Amino acid sequence: MFRSRVLQKILNRRTLAIVPILVGLAVFWMMRDQRADPVPLPIPEVARSLRVIEVPEVALVPRVVGYGVARAADKWSAIAQVKGRIVEVHPELKAGAILHAPDVVLKIDPTEYEIRIAQLQAQIAEVKAQQARLQAEAENLRASLQIEQDSLKLAVKDLARLQSLTAGNSVSASELEAKQREVLAQRQAVQNLTNSLNVLPAERASLTANLAAQQASLKLAELDLNDTVIRAPFDCRVGDLTLEVGQFLTAGQFLFEADGIAVTEVEAQLPLNQARTLLDPTGALPHPDKLDLQTVRKVFDVDVEVRLESGDFRVAWKGRFDRIREQLDLQTRTVRIVVAVDKPYENIIPGQRPPLSPGMFCEVELRAKPRTGQIVIPRTALRNGQVYVVNADQRLESRAVKIAFSQGGFACLQAGLTPGDHLVVSDPTPAVVGMLVAPQRDLQAEQSLIAEAVGEVPLQ
Repeated sequence: MFRSRVLQKILNRRTLAIVPILVGLAVFWMMRDQRADPVPLPIPEVARSLRVIEVPEVALVPRVVGYGVARAADKWSAIAQVKGRIVEVHPELKAGAILHAPDVVLKIDPTEYEIRIAQLQAQIAEVKAQQARLQAEAENLRASLQIEQDSLKLAVKDLARLQSLTAGNSVSASELEAKQREVLAQRQAVQNLTNSLNVLPAERASLTANLAAQQASLKLAELDLNDTVIRAPFDCRVGDLTLEVGQFLTAGQFLFEADGIAVTEVEAQLPLNQARTLLDPTGALPHPDKLDLQTVRKVFDVDVEVRLESGDFRVAWKGRFDRIREQLDLQTRTVRIVVAVDKPYENIIPGQRPPLSPGMFCEVELRAKPRTGQIVIPRTALRNGQVYVVNADQRLESRAVKIAFSQGGFACLQAGLTPGDHLVVSDPTPAVVGMLVAPQRDLQAEQSLIAEAVGEVPLQ
């Protein structure tokens, strides 16, 4: 009885626990049959913010920057042409001093050369006297010859008369023979005078040659005398030297070097691919047979500026294109262009503007004439020949461009973009072509690009 009651209680408890479970299952089953399919919610497209510029069309100024060391265009190596002792030295003949043409730099003792000139002048006077004597002798011989010839004619007439009288036995044979001997003697006298006159041209030629030799020696002696005075050939700045009065110099002895101050040159080394941008692509080069220095200067019609920078110190000089060296630099394979600065010692301001002196390491900028209608973009916007632009639908687009040349921080294009295109100048990584873009125009970058392209700011 007791066991049946216990069993009945257990069954009642299980029944009470199962009922709620069954009810929950029934409700879940009913809700599952009545529920609707889920509706996906739209995901909003977020625009990527990128910096852009409007592609400019500018009057591009092709520029190239190179570097080189300044040197004097004219250099004078002073060398003693004659031997002798120094008797006078210019008071400013010191290293670094500036001499002006035709200042007397130094004098060599001229005594030896003055004596030599006096000797040669005396010898020349003697030869001229001999020529005068020979001329007088020739005139005397001609006069004597004329007399002897007249005498010979008379003797010949007398001989002919005697020979005609011989037939009548009016003249003895001995008398006729004497006259014949007289005629022969007269003819001998004429021949002797003729021979003497014939010798005179040779003597005259010998005296003329001797006179020419003496006169040539006199000119050399006069040159030697002139070389005892050494003058500055042009305005120049003296280099190292050690000269003093009394010092003996030998012919050919090196004295010192001096640099001309009229023109200073700088040989700038330029990369070949950059130097070619200075040439007008529409211009025709002359035939190599007509390619002289003046023609090359016309082809390279550029403006030149030579600059010296040292810390916060900066000075510039206006230069001009002079020539191109005969070959590329063997080590760097760069073009060596020589530019010249005229009057580099003018407008000197102590402490502010020094002269362009030899040995200064300079920056050289060459500018060609402006080329209108050129499209330029920042070099940082290029990615393997491609650029990103924002199209009219505010979507990112990739375009291939063709580069004419690069210069500084920008590239000049031949094709691929048109003026006004919105060029992406910031990094779009990750770049998804077609993604929505919120362009932010970078006016500062745009103005900096234009300023560099037209030559208003230094090349980057």
